[in-house]
Amino acid sequence: MRRIEGLNSRFNAFLRVLPISTPLETNGPLYGAPIAIKDLYDLRGYPTTAGSKVMPEDPAKANAAVVDRLIDQGARIIGKTNTHEIAVGVTGMNPHFGNVPNPWNSDHIIGGSSSGSAAAVSLGMCLAALGTDTGGSIRIPASFAGIVGLKPTFGRVSTRGVIPLSWNLDHPGPLTNTVSDAALMLNLMSGYDPLDPFSVETPIEDFSSELDQGIEGFTFGSLAGEFIQLADPEVMEAFSASIAVFEKLKCKIDPVELDFLIDAAIANTDMLKSDGAAFHADRLANTPDLFGDDVRVRLTEGRETPVTNYALARHTQAITKMKLGYFFNKYDALILPTTPVTAPLMFENDPLKQAKALNRFTAPFNLSGLPAISIPCGFSPSGLPIGLQIVVPAWQEKKLLRIARAFERETNFIGQHPEV
Repeated sequence: MRRIEGLNSRFNAFLRVLPISTPLETNGPLYGAPIAIKDLYDLRGYPTTAGSKVMPEDPAKANAAVVDRLIDQGARIIGKTNTHEIAVGVTGMNPHFGNVPNPWNSDHIIGGSSSGSAAAVSLGMCLAALGTDTGGSIRIPASFAGIVGLKPTFGRVSTRGVIPLSWNLDHPGPLTNTVSDAALMLNLMSGYDPLDPFSVETPIEDFSSELDQGIEGFTFGSLAGEFIQLADPEVMEAFSASIAVFEKLKCKIDPVELDFLIDAAIANTDMLKSDGAAFHADRLANTPDLFGDDVRVRLTEGRETPVTNYALARHTQAITKMKLGYFFNKYDALILPTTPVTAPLMFENDPLKQAKALNRFTAPFNLSGLPAISIPCGFSPSGLPIGLQIVVPAWQEKKLLRIARAFERETNFIGQHPEV
C-alpha cells in the first residue's frame, strides 16, 4: 500500500484505493495477494464509474462473477483502477479523473482502455490487475507498459457484473508481470457461468501445466504484407529480433499475408461503436455533455451507423473467423507486433486519431474471438517498451501461454520495471 501512496498521485493508476482487508480463510493460490480491478468490474459496496461521470453513483449490490472467483481464492482486492472513459478509447487520457502517463516516460501515454491496471502492474503496486479488451484494451497498454496482457477466447471468462462496451466483443482478462502469473490468473478467472449469456461451457483446464514443455517444431505464421507495412521501423526491428528468437528455439517461421485483417479491424470498430451507443443510448440522449468529447463523438458515430453497415460488419466477422480457421489448420500460432508504434506522446494527437492507429493489430482478434497475448519483446532507442502479439486458435490458451513462456525464458524483457 505504501507503493500506491507514494506513486498514485503521479500516475493516477487507482481511482479508489480500498481499506486493507483480511483474506478469507482459504488455502487458495492467491491468499493475501494484492489484486487491482478495472473500474468496470462491480465490487459490492462501491460504485462502478467506468471512468465516467454518466454512470449511477449507487454502490454495487454484488461482485462481478470474476471478482467473486478471485476473492474465493484468497485475493485481496486493493482498489479500482482508472480507465479510458467507458472503455471506448486506447489512450488512457481521462478528462474526468485524470490521465494515466506511461511509467517509462511520463510524456507518453500508457494506452488504454485498461490504463490504470497496466500502470499498477508495471509500477509494482499489485501482483496482477483485471482489464477488459474490446479492440485491444488489455494488449495495447500491456505493450506500452512492458508487461504481459492476456485476452482469452471469447466466452472463456464471465462478463457478468462487468459494464459492457460491446456485448459481442468484450473479453475480460489479466495484466501481469510474467507469463506464469497470467496462467495462474486465467486458471482462477475462467469457468462456465450459467448466468452469463455469453459464457461458453468448456472443460476445466490447468493453464500452467504445460508452460515449460518447450516449442521445438512449432510452426508460426509471421505477419507480412500490406497489413503490417505501416508499422514503425523500430517496432519492425524488435519484431524481426523476436522471429530470430523463435528460430533459435527451432520453430519454423513462414511470412504470411493476411490482408483480410484490414477489413476485420474496420468491422470491429463499427461494431464496437454501435454496441456502445446501444448500451449508453439513454445517457447519450439525456446527458450527452457528461461524456468527454472523444467518447461522445464515438458514441454518436455508433448511433448514426446504418444498420446495413452493422450487418456487413457481422458478415465480415463470419468471414474472418472462417479464414483464420483455415490459417490455423496449417500453423500453431500467428505472430505480429502488438501495436504499429511505440507509445505516442500524450498530447501528440487527439484520442480519436490514436484509436484508429493503435488498435490496427489487435482489433481483428476481438472480432474473431481468438485468444491473444502481448508480451514484451524489446525497447525503442528512446527506452519505450515494444510488445509482441501471439494469437492461437480458440480455446488453445494452454498452447498460447506455452509459446509466450518459451519466449520469456529465452529473453530478458519480461520482469523489467521502470525507474520512478
